[in-house]
Amino acid sequence: MNRKKYWMFPLVGIALIALGSLVVMMLWNWIIPDIIPAVKEITYLQSLGLLVLCRILFGHFGRRGGGHWNKSGPNQWGGQWKQKWSQMTDEEKEKYKEEWRKRCGKY
Repeated sequence: MNRKKYWMFPLVGIALIALGSLVVMMLWNWIIPDIIPAVKEITYLQSLGLLVLCRILFGHFGRRGGGHWNKSGPNQWGGQWKQKWSQMTDEEKEKYKEEWRKRCGKY
């Protein structure tokens, strides 16, 4: 890619955020006040704030790979269970399965 075109990346990012805020505002004002009469329509800046709040609360939306839920390294939740399960004997695995059958019922 030509270096002269790099200045466009921030502009495209700003345009996407602006478009996203507009879409959120339009959808909110179209759907939510009809469903919940106590809720008012929102302004453009409020929709931008709503997007920022969603980013803070839920994080990683819009990125590929699922964010922190997709990691399975040894320090992550999925990796710990895989490691623990691989170190169990067959008897321990069967005991574990039986305990969960008691808790959750038979499938």
